[in-house]
Amino acid sequence: MEKEELKILAHNLANPQGEKGIEIGEMMNATNIGMTLESTKALVIEDDEHILEIGHGNAAHLKTIISLAQNVRYTGIDISETMHQEARRLNEAFGNQADFVLYEGSILPFKDETFNKIFTVNTVYFWENPVAFLNEIYRVLKDDGTFVLTFAQKDFMEKLPFTAYDFTLYNNAEMEELISQSHFKRMKTSEREEEIKSKTGEETIQRIYTVLTIKK
Repeated sequence: MEKEELKILAHNLANPQGEKGIEIGEMMNATNIGMTLESTKALVIEDDEHILEIGHGNAAHLKTIISLAQNVRYTGIDISETMHQEARRLNEAFGNQADFVLYEGSILPFKDETFNKIFTVNTVYFWENPVAFLNEIYRVLKDDGTFVLTFAQKDFMEKLPFTAYDFTLYNNAEMEELISQSHFKRMKTSEREEEIKSKTGEETIQRIYTVLTIKK
């Protein structure tokens, strides 16, 4: 792919827009589904809990999440108008259990201690002020809640050509240091490996990623 094509891909991975954004959303859901399922497994979702996903994309995975327990309520939040509309369209059937919120990317528009469980997959690269945003997550998480942050390792991500454009990459030590600067007190680190099709569509690659399970 040419430099300009890589820039467009990087921009749409951060904030999918328009018809191209819908395509990117479908591709992201397919390539991230393994990470998403591992994240929800780490959450240990139980009956009657309220779950927040930060950066839901097209949320084609919603059915799987709400089937993990009884009376689960899901809220998805995203900065992309395209993904907000696409997620609502794809998940009309779950209107009583799910809602989707569009926001500006730094302040979570919820009351303190709203959610039992919070998770996010492959969004941390785009956080402008990560410690402040971690503290926002801390604020809206219940005291006995769990936050799962899942991200691909820096060594892996650096090999992908599009990450040269507006991605901030982390290894485990850097991410743990970042979290230690926030209000969060406890975390458990777990590494995973999977085979995926690259986002440029040109090859199959081995992705190494981390699932951080974080507590107040």
